[in-house]
Amino acid sequence: MEPQATELPVLVAQTGPLNGQRWTITQSLIIGRDASCDIMIPDRSVSRFHVRVTCQENGVLLEDLASKNGTYRNGERITEPVLLLDSDVVQVAIVQHFVFLSSDATVPIDERTTEALPSAGRLFLDDRSRRVWIGQQELVPPLSGPQFRLIKTLYDQQGEVVSRSDLILAVWDAEEAMGVSEQALDALIRRLRDRLNSLDPDNEYIITVRGHGLRLENTSLLDGE
Repeated sequence: MEPQATELPVLVAQTGPLNGQRWTITQSLIIGRDASCDIMIPDRSVSRFHVRVTCQENGVLLEDLASKNGTYRNGERITEPVLLLDSDVVQVAIVQHFVFLSSDATVPIDERTTEALPSAGRLFLDDRSRRVWIGQQELVPPLSGPQFRLIKTLYDQQGEVVSRSDLILAVWDAEEAMGVSEQALDALIRRLRDRLNSLDPDNEYIITVRGHGLRLENTSLLDGE
């Protein structure tokens, strides 16, 4: 029996010239600047045939086609084919980001607009598309995988203190976490704070509670106005 459309993986374009468009991955998609590509990005920084996305039995494969400016998965340049995981962010050169969703059923019914953002807190994230907003501004480019896992862990428990050991386990898998140093976690926290402060330098979102851990301070949009 053939799979239903809602079971097929998709690429959703965001933060680039193709923002808002999406493609179902049934076999293979070539992304590049050439007009013959399945997904054409009209920008000189994109190679004519830049990257290929292929649906295989064991998953969806992302393969850079010797592009000049590179293909990135979750902020890291790929040097060999890799399997995509749900909510991975694919960056083509410096101009176009895509979010990979393992099933079309996880695509939001409507593209979230700034008018639809909730007003409960200044910071809002959408776990399905892995997008983050502060107020009505979207954080662009998207956060790296570790950065998003860190902010999501704090966001899901906002107002509560999360221990550093729990954060390490949430960001890195159990095997990797064994070798993660305090300095590595501190560096990740610092980079995430810098990204958030780039949109809102007047508010401190990630609060260190010495001797206990960290918590997310996500005040109302109305606070201070």
